[in-house]
Amino acid sequence: MKKAARCAWLIPLFSLLLYTGYGQTPATELANLVASGVDPYFVESTDTVSLYGPDCITRAVIQDRRGHMWFATWQGIVEYDGKLFINHTLKDGLIRFHIVSVYEDSKGNKWFGTARGGLYRYDGRKFTLFTKKDGLPDSTVLCMAEDNAGNIWFGTEEGGASRFDGRRFRTLNVTSGLSSNHVNTIVTGKDGNLWFGTTNGVDSYNGKTVAHLTRNGNRIGNVLSLLQDRSGNLWIGTFDGLTRYDGHTFTDYLSPHLSYYLSHDARGNIWLAHAAPNTRNPGLPKQVLYMYNGSSFISIVEKDMPGDFQVFGNFTDANGNTWFGTMKGPYRYDGRKMTRFTR
Repeated sequence: MKKAARCAWLIPLFSLLLYTGYGQTPATELANLVASGVDPYFVESTDTVSLYGPDCITRAVIQDRRGHMWFATWQGIVEYDGKLFINHTLKDGLIRFHIVSVYEDSKGNKWFGTARGGLYRYDGRKFTLFTKKDGLPDSTVLCMAEDNAGNIWFGTEEGGASRFDGRRFRTLNVTSGLSSNHVNTIVTGKDGNLWFGTTNGVDSYNGKTVAHLTRNGNRIGNVLSLLQDRSGNLWIGTFDGLTRYDGHTFTDYLSPHLSYYLSHDARGNIWLAHAAPNTRNPGLPKQVLYMYNGSSFISIVEKDMPGDFQVFGNFTDANGNTWFGTMKGPYRYDGRKMTRFTR
């Protein structure tokens, strides 16, 4: 099967135009709506506070230092304190745009990236919106990381990677040497260098210059996720599988199918989503949540596509539970059973 056909079913997930396939609004009309502060495909919710979680696409999840869970969803910013789900987009009167990324920095600020709407910072008291008017290079923020100096970096859909020092944004892009302005993932390495995963390569940045990671003289394309493990190995999730780079040698896993949303737990296990071969229907990959324990990939859950079980961002909390997003909201896996939080 050709790569384009093999990946076609993922276009609604990874097309970071993010609206393709969600409606029939003409491009010019959509652009005008977004420019006026309206996301026509925002999933409305009537519940500001609920016993149930969001029943919609949940792209990312983290646990903050208080133990609360935060979800980036198509219904907005949702917090879970262990008892109730709070939709801050409704509660705090925020713009109603898809949330696609979430991050907590070393000061305890929460950051939320939107699709087309800009970037929110939450300091525990109020939300502050940053847009292009404030120096943000693009209105879609896909990923975030903090460097050793305390700067927050944002990977965007069309504007490259931007560093925020608390006062202003400074941007790395193709003009600065970045392999692409579409940045899907950022990792701060153990040596303090930053790694950027883009649609056209893996780049490292030492604070002064950008260098490209190559394999046999070629860049690694279509990078969706990066992770550095305890030993310093760089794991690279792409449309063509999973690769480990130890600084000298590349080792491939799970080829040739898409691997993405890499994370690790306190024990050093690596978690990822993967589109696995389907022996019953070769044209329709299985969606799998894997755990890699250093020697083997353990399937936590796998289901045929299509459906509501496409796996998005995952995160292991302080109690060892693994949370992950799906097309129909968040799930929690405690090592034995799956808990779904929707009605």
